[in-house]
Amino acid sequence: MLSGKVLVAQGGGPTAVINQSMVGAVLESRKFRNVELVYGAFHGVRGIVNEDFLDLTQETTHNLEMVAQTPASALGSTRDKPDLKYCQEIFKVLKAHGVTYFFYIGGNDSSDTVRIVSEEAAKAGYPLRCIHIPKTIDNDLVENDHTPGFPSAARFVAQAFMGVNLDNWALPGVYLAVVMGRHAGFLTAASALGKKFPDDGPHLIYLPEREFVMDRFLGDVKETYERYGRCVVAVSEGIHDGLGAPIAAKLAKEMEQDAHGNVQLSGTGALADLLTEEVRSKLKIKRVRGDTLGYLQRSFVGCVSDVDQREAREVGEKAVQYAMWGDQDGSVTIQRTGFYSVDYKLMPLAVVAGKTRIMPDEFISASGTDITDAFRLYLRPLLGSGMPDAYRLRTQSNTVAKILQK
Repeated sequence: MLSGKVLVAQGGGPTAVINQSMVGAVLESRKFRNVELVYGAFHGVRGIVNEDFLDLTQETTHNLEMVAQTPASALGSTRDKPDLKYCQEIFKVLKAHGVTYFFYIGGNDSSDTVRIVSEEAAKAGYPLRCIHIPKTIDNDLVENDHTPGFPSAARFVAQAFMGVNLDNWALPGVYLAVVMGRHAGFLTAASALGKKFPDDGPHLIYLPEREFVMDRFLGDVKETYERYGRCVVAVSEGIHDGLGAPIAAKLAKEMEQDAHGNVQLSGTGALADLLTEEVRSKLKIKRVRGDTLGYLQRSFVGCVSDVDQREAREVGEKAVQYAMWGDQDGSVTIQRTGFYSVDYKLMPLAVVAGKTRIMPDEFISASGTDITDAFRLYLRPLLGSGMPDAYRLRTQSNTVAKILQK
């Protein structure tokens, strides 16, 4: 067991439960006598390079517990994508401060950063245990049944579409909302978990796992609108054409790109505007509305899955236990067992780092515009307890006979 300091950092997009993982790692680390101090890095890897550290050894347990229940990243985050040179600077800082345990909470790119830092420490013969703690609302980390942050975001999306469906039933028309998900459609698919009646929306779901064809989309909307007199659509921000080009990228000559070279799909309503205008102009439907859920999905207060909170805490705790009692670096993964329970396994960093998981075919309907019962069974336990429900008046059996209009 190594002696020295612990450093915890958070990277990538904030979530509703990422602080549970941070606090879990901090409190678990403080139990071990070989740990001298527990540091937190402000704004992820950028904070490490800048030596912007907070001594979390001095933070009260009560306040840490309050922070754990607060959404978003309490230590701040970053979108920096470290290359080899960047990671060498990270390692230099860790070595200078006597850090022997490095815990980085994040998604695909964060896991790759942990891998490179781990390799640099091994080359230098420096005793450093590097553990990646999973986090992403996209649910696209390989080797995981699901990832902390996704269940709470999915709960928000399901409830948002439940409300939208009620609104659209009261004032019929076409409604479309764009949901986060560049390569994986898990979050967009969650929109279907609020459906109760056969004619409830979303009636159409478009995922990045399937090619998006504009004419086919318009035909689907037209058919649905004629059948129900209304249509609710859930669209992933990452929908693309047959060549793999994002539909959103076709909207403007200049679009913002992130540190990874990806076109910035979130934080703009361009895709929703394009699709609603196509419906309005081509199908001549007057009442057409579109929204982009955007950042609301990530850290929405008051819409957190208790299952997500518990598991986010546990992956932080397990990361420390693997680091203290084990002899290898790795990424903590969540494995489903039984109808619904989970176990945690440490996987080699190279197996997880930089890879992307997408929705399996058995979760997507043959039409490509809906999800299957297999997905419903997969997601429902993750949404947690207390999911709301929606009811209707009995319009069929309680209808009063007309007198003047026979």
